[in-house]
Amino acid sequence: MRIISGKYRGRRLVAPAKLPVRPTTDMAKEGLFNILNNDYYFTDISVLDLFSGTGNIAFEFGSRGCTNLVSVDAHQGCVKFITDTAEALDLPITTIKSDVFNYLEKALIKADVIFADPPYDLDIEDFSKIPELVFEKKMLLEDGVLIIEHSKHTDLSSLPNFTKQRKYGGSVFSFFDAV
Repeated sequence: MRIISGKYRGRRLVAPAKLPVRPTTDMAKEGLFNILNNDYYFTDISVLDLFSGTGNIAFEFGSRGCTNLVSVDAHQGCVKFITDTAEALDLPITTIKSDVFNYLEKALIKADVIFADPPYDLDIEDFSKIPELVFEKKMLLEDGVLIIEHSKHTDLSSLPNFTKQRKYGGSVFSFFDAV
């Protein structure tokens, strides 16, 4: 995986092969950050990265100057990789090892951007729990956005607070805004 922009632009990060991950492609990540760049100053926002995997998204936010980053993943190897890499790059990423749904049930955090990249084969009921919990717990700050990455075979447009989606190859980003 590669950091696209910011302080570590062009830096390649190699995650251990044994991690159970599917990193967001460079093309999809570049498209996502082009959208976000129009709405946010990265130095001024807080980000919650759910189902973090390799930390690909968190590293991109950190490289672009975001200083309030929290990454949540259930896999110890993923958490260790993110922690070690963030430390090596001097990026302010707080890592939390937790099942994302358990975390969302108990978390008191609020963020400008909440990004979730669950396994593509997640049941639609589980996909729908993500925005349900985020909005029930009022986790988004004013003008915040929840973004869920999923397969082109999954349709989240009927879920409450859905506003738009963007497709990049086999990946789709669905956007949800607080009302």
